[in-house]
Amino acid sequence: MCNRWTVNRSPHVDKKSREQFEIRTQQTPLDIFEPTPQTVDALMKLDLPAGVDVEIKAFGKEHAK
Repeated sequence: MCNRWTVNRSPHVDKKSREQFEIRTQQTPLDIFEPTPQTVDALMKLDLPAGVDVEIKAFGKEHAK
């Protein structure tokens, strides 16, 4: 997913001069079957760089294929 914005650099003399910005979002799902409590604790304690987020969802065994 990519969000782009175009902004005028100057509202007066250089109206045609523009600057573009974008934010890219990447999602990579990771399935862990039968995780142990130690695995869940390790995932919760991950030290991630700024701008990186982890979302943990728990499902029952009936959800696994």
